[in-house]
Amino acid sequence: MSLQTAAPTDPSPATAAAPLAGARPAVVARLREAWLLGDVPVANRVLLAPLAGIGNWFVRLQARRYGAGLAVSEMVSSFGLHYGNPRTCNEMLRIHPDEHPVSVQLFGPDPEVMRSAAARVAEAGADLIDINMGCPVPKVVKTGAGAALIDDPDRAVAVARAAREGSGLPVTVKLRSGTRGGERTGVELARRLVADAGVAGIGFHPRPASAHHRGAPDYALAAALVASLPAPVLLTGGLRSAAAAHRAFEQTGAAAVLLARGTLGYPWLFAEVLGDDPRPSPGAIRAELDWVIDRAEEHLGPARAARYLRKFYPWYLARLGASHALQDAMVRSQTLTQARGLLGGLAVVAAA
Repeated sequence: MSLQTAAPTDPSPATAAAPLAGARPAVVARLREAWLLGDVPVANRVLLAPLAGIGNWFVRLQARRYGAGLAVSEMVSSFGLHYGNPRTCNEMLRIHPDEHPVSVQLFGPDPEVMRSAAARVAEAGADLIDINMGCPVPKVVKTGAGAALIDDPDRAVAVARAAREGSGLPVTVKLRSGTRGGERTGVELARRLVADAGVAGIGFHPRPASAHHRGAPDYALAAALVASLPAPVLLTGGLRSAAAAHRAFEQTGAAAVLLARGTLGYPWLFAEVLGDDPRPSPGAIRAELDWVIDRAEEHLGPARAARYLRKFYPWYLARLGASHALQDAMVRSQTLTQARGLLGGLAVVAAA
């Protein structure tokens, strides 16, 4: 379902940012290169990673506004699409006309259900499909989806092949290095997915699923995968700053970087990784939060948006130096009117 609305007001700065100090020109130049993922043109090599429960159309649009070459959606249930769940079909497949190219991430263990779901994603107007085979959350793994597929490679290949055949779109797969520490089963599966399922690329998080986001990513393992895989490797994990993204990109030789948690409340990270230094003012951060609130209301309606946005507020308020009392009040706010009223007091502080 595509959103056929006019592009929302863009609060991003109109003036060009200064170059980012310390960025290596050769690394930045490569990150700025246009390339093809499958047959889909991508403007640069800095992408938005899938963010479960967060990466809806306006979060993806925000990433694109600040420079991301491609944005990947939050995880979408293949079963929800196959069986026509209204919220899954009507909300999670909403695509804004300004966010292309866009990839929709699906999860699920059943190849025929995945085939059906992938066809729905293609009908909705997505440019690519990503399959999650790395999520470590127990409620996903216990269904045989997410990271469970790393230990079921025949099923994993069948699921990815079904998505490609059902949609006619390029398919990528997001993987972990394995399910437990020391394993390399994710690397072995990546090779099979390219050779046997015809996937267009691998999103690789070089930590085991059991580690979640703890510990240092094994970028040496990612580099070995890049060197041996005849398909692009999209690197994610530990890329919370421009410097970290630049180092990992150079060390691994990956085709692109997928930014995730570092962009929450700070979409300017895309511009920084691309070599700019936007240095947003308090006013720019506040304007961006206002934009997010407006888009959430547009997407969910005022009552649901008021609840949904509670996880967003701290990401922005911390950068504005808001007191713990104000942050707590925002998280506890019951309505958007109440939240906007609280932010009105913050505007006076920010402008002082």
